[in-house]
Amino acid sequence: MSKKDLLLQRLDQIGESLKNTGEALALLGLGSVGKELGRLDEYSDLDFFVIAKEGFKTRFIEKLDWLTSISPVIYYFQNTDDGYKLLYEDGVYCEFAIFEEQELAEADFAEGRIVWKEDGFDESICSPKDKSIRWKPKSKQWAIGEALTCLYVGLTRFARGEKLSGTRFIQNYALDNLLSLSNLIEDEVDYYKDKYQNERRYEKRYPKTARQLSEMIQGYDKSPQSAIKIVEFIDQNFEINQAMKKVIIDLANELKDDK
Repeated sequence: MSKKDLLLQRLDQIGESLKNTGEALALLGLGSVGKELGRLDEYSDLDFFVIAKEGFKTRFIEKLDWLTSISPVIYYFQNTDDGYKLLYEDGVYCEFAIFEEQELAEADFAEGRIVWKEDGFDESICSPKDKSIRWKPKSKQWAIGEALTCLYVGLTRFARGEKLSGTRFIQNYALDNLLSLSNLIEDEVDYYKDKYQNERRYEKRYPKTARQLSEMIQGYDKSPQSAIKIVEFIDQNFEINQAMKKVIIDLANELKDDK
């Protein structure tokens, strides 16, 4: 059996197990086992929500027999008040949460696929009210300003010997703000955009920009070199303050040469 078939079979088995408890209302598949089945592959995992009957949420959290009875489990831990991360012996990895109906109505999540439901269950509560993209910037100028100032702060941290902090500011925070404007740099390929994380499937969504990322993410010891590439890329695609660009490049070159 292929890994893809195993994943879908295991999700169906979980649905059947929930049904047999008599204490659940529905199983909602998310991500690549939800509405995005087209991207399911051998590296996918099982993301899902269990909608419990009123008063039974605690039962599903405190007793995982509805999962362990299906196949041997080698590891699990409770990562939130509502759910767990769990690994089966056969390599099926799960991340899940348990909600009751009124909680799901208030939860923030990406739209999923109903794998199993009890007769009469109201499917409408499985459609999130808020579908906005979380990582979108306030404005183009805000994102550019954040990117430039994060580059500068990152370089000053690097200069003090705070290389880890400098790396985060330059190769994470500054770059994230730049990449939030990717749709203004090239046309986005329609490929399963994630409302929470812009980096998900970025290489397929923005292939031209993605090919330049290795120059902008050069690693722990090369934050100055990365900063130069990032600010040059920003300048190539947007109008920016040239005095700020010069400050960033001058400081980066100074730190690069000192190494």
